[in-house]
Amino acid sequence: MKHYIKIIILLMLVITSCKSNKNIVNEGDVASISTKKIINNHYNNDFNKKTISAKMNTRYTDKSTSVNFSIKLRLEKDKTIWMSATKLGFPVAKVKITPNRVSYYEKLDGTYFDGDFSLLSKWLGTELDFNKVQNILLGQAVLNLKKEKYDSKIDHKLYQISPVKENQLFGILFFLNPDNFKINRQEIRNPAKQQLLSVSYPSYKKIKGELFPDDINIRAIDSLNLTTINIEYRSVEFNENLTFPFDIPNGYKEIRLK
Repeated sequence: MKHYIKIIILLMLVITSCKSNKNIVNEGDVASISTKKIINNHYNNDFNKKTISAKMNTRYTDKSTSVNFSIKLRLEKDKTIWMSATKLGFPVAKVKITPNRVSYYEKLDGTYFDGDFSLLSKWLGTELDFNKVQNILLGQAVLNLKKEKYDSKIDHKLYQISPVKENQLFGILFFLNPDNFKINRQEIRNPAKQQLLSVSYPSYKKIKGELFPDDINIRAIDSLNLTTINIEYRSVEFNENLTFPFDIPNGYKEIRLK
């Protein structure tokens, strides 16, 4: 799998199972409020536009490679996520995701996939779906925090949310900004496999009344291997009429799950 496909796939990371209601202790100037209020405030600041058209600079680094790409993103909320990656102005890969389907192709290898989320889930070792991918791009919690029970506390002047009942395989933490209740960082841990995924949002800016991430930083640790992806939104437009062109070229080889 080429590095540009890893970039697009890892753009869509974060994961699994979880679980609200304990008062927290004051730390500095961060107000002590209930877990329920923290979660409600997060969803009161949910993304509220119909579409996104954005351009992003992306840097991918692992133990042997460091490479830059440009990505065009088009998103129709709850319906379609489309991404096209280029290097030095030349197209290298394209992805289209709908609630029931993941399709992509890469040009240098001449390969493609057209199916459900099983391939992404296999590559990443966890279950993915459309909502999780969408929420990562928007700076929202990947899980529905209103469905299960969570505890909270103040940690380094952030609200930390964690499940009351830990999953046996995964641990998950959410860190929320006290000023706007948007996600500052989301972490998924799999201690048995020595895996850690951290997706952080260093800053947000207001675009046409909407708080939107400036950057997305991804750290993926698998045993002793560290992969980092730094994404910078260069331009963002909302509520435009979008198209999502996607045709797998003839002669490409299909990737099949075993």
